[in-house]
Amino acid sequence: MNALGSSLPKPTDIFSAQFLTTLKGLIQTHHSIYPVVPPQGIFFESLAEQAFKRSGWQAHEVILTTPNSPMHDLKVGTLRLSLKTETGKITRKDAISITKLCTTETGAWDSPSLIAHALKHLDRYDHVLMLRAIWGKMAIDYQLVDIPLSVLRSIADLTVVPVGRRKGRQSLGVDVFDGADKLFHIHFDGADGKCQIRGLTIGRCNLLLEWDQPVP
Repeated sequence: MNALGSSLPKPTDIFSAQFLTTLKGLIQTHHSIYPVVPPQGIFFESLAEQAFKRSGWQAHEVILTTPNSPMHDLKVGTLRLSLKTETGKITRKDAISITKLCTTETGAWDSPSLIAHALKHLDRYDHVLMLRAIWGKMAIDYQLVDIPLSVLRSIADLTVVPVGRRKGRQSLGVDVFDGADKLFHIHFDGADGKCQIRGLTIGRCNLLLEWDQPVP
């Protein structure tokens, strides 16, 4: 029996059907208190933590890290998870944006250094789980997405180049392709040092669950 009194066996799949159903239910409960506010940041992290504990994992096997830590957000068993949200009103159904994959506040501001820093950051994770909210007139279309690290690591052999017209430290970016197919655009923001992923094709990711959440 786990800490919450469940006799569920430990899942063999990190994103088991029980976990997904439980997380969906917790998000729906969140909306009973905050009808038009999707869970973000530490709120989504807490809901994910509870969903794992209620779907067969022992309490000591599900560990949240310190908020705003450069490490993984959640460890489940031996697996390290980065938890992301994309919930703004401009969220697109078929294209994912990650506003902060990582932050580069110090060090050399050149392509080899920035690419190496982003790849090193990705090595800290085994999965990237994102909650997405696509806004409609009567409901929020929620998506739970597992973003493959192999897709994000496609930046390994690329060179980012200056983009935009910002004065001072200039932003760097490049489109990432798989053959003739564009995967996404990677952008290193010169203003705040954030590494961003823009327009990641959702068809390259694992759509774990999708549902409509009615809103008033």
